[in-house]
Amino acid sequence: MLYRDRIADVELIERLAATGAVLIEGPKACGKTETALRLAKSSVMLDVDTEAKRALSVDPLLVLEGAVPRLIDEWQESPSIWNDVRRLVDQRRTFGQFILTGSSVPNDDTKRHSGAGRFSILTMRPMTLLEMGFSTGQVSLTNLMEGEAPKSGEVALSLQDLTDLIVRGGWPRNLELSSRVAARSVRDYLDNICNVDVQRLAGAYRDPQRLKRFLRSFARNVATEVAIGVLGYEAGGESGPLAHNTVVSYLDALERLMVIENQPAWSPHLRSRTMLRNSPKRHFVDPSLAVAALGATSERLVRDLELLELLFESLVVRDLRVFSQPLDGEVFHYRDKGGQEVDAVVQLRDGRWAAFEVKLGAGRIDEGAASLLRFVGKIDRDQTGEPSMLGVITPGGYSYMRPDGVAVIALAALGP
Repeated sequence: MLYRDRIADVELIERLAATGAVLIEGPKACGKTETALRLAKSSVMLDVDTEAKRALSVDPLLVLEGAVPRLIDEWQESPSIWNDVRRLVDQRRTFGQFILTGSSVPNDDTKRHSGAGRFSILTMRPMTLLEMGFSTGQVSLTNLMEGEAPKSGEVALSLQDLTDLIVRGGWPRNLELSSRVAARSVRDYLDNICNVDVQRLAGAYRDPQRLKRFLRSFARNVATEVAIGVLGYEAGGESGPLAHNTVVSYLDALERLMVIENQPAWSPHLRSRTMLRNSPKRHFVDPSLAVAALGATSERLVRDLELLELLFESLVVRDLRVFSQPLDGEVFHYRDKGGQEVDAVVQLRDGRWAAFEVKLGAGRIDEGAASLLRFVGKIDRDQTGEPSMLGVITPGGYSYMRPDGVAVIALAALGP
């Protein structure tokens, strides 16, 4: 399969040049290993190499020796290797020694020492529309954060094309598959999470059917601030709602497997005394997982525009997370108890921020722009600073600046 350039490629090069080891974390099948292999000079795959795992128990140096950067794939299969890598980095005192990849976070281990100063952690997610080849990249998030008005010609992305991209997801191995086969691949991926990965991570039996009901509930509420109690109630079967602790354990396991990823609430200074809501929005790491959990199809999504808009919002959040990461940015949401909300707020470490509303159709651009302008009126901009950009993100179409100062941005033209 032809390798497609990833935004993480440049990040990995920069981090290897500045630290002894880089840990690439992300969900299974998002492309971590292939990205690492582009730079690694030698490698060992701990999830399939049983001989290497045996050797680790005898003499870790047998496995760690090799041309550098040396890739240790799925390092969490033998968590003790963390300390061995750390010691070698300390001894060698040179950068770019190791690349570790992991698709789950091991249990906390008091014997595993901090990697501060030795490790850099790079998060990888499924592919953006740009990386998949479905965005022109003419509108740069970097430039938007500098206050530059977007400008791009019309980019076509039909409703049917959008639903196909959501169903297929940003998984590299699905790019060459038909939509139907790709959808089956994502359902199999989710089945494996329920039947194998959660069981292994939890260290105890978890009923796969109950977990699948929970995932369906999570998917029905994607891109919302749904409460734990609601998830438990909706996922309950004949025996009643899932217990609070059960829901928390499911969420913890899925977060450690990097299958779900919360979108935290933004807390700016306000001009009024309006109370802020602090609940996170809940997302799968890729909206295709929500489609798979619901057993939905492209045809069904086209008929259910309310669900499709939530999935489109989740798609936008996924891409904004990838684009903002090299800028040291995070993606938040905003909602106050008066009902004012903003779908995505990108904030950089230097304090710059931008707010975006996500709308499925051009007919709702005015609505999104009006909401953003009301929102800005509530913010104490003496404290937060002026926004770098206010924008309404749509699937396709033109990208331009409106007379009221709100940008219209086509996701199919957005890039880093």
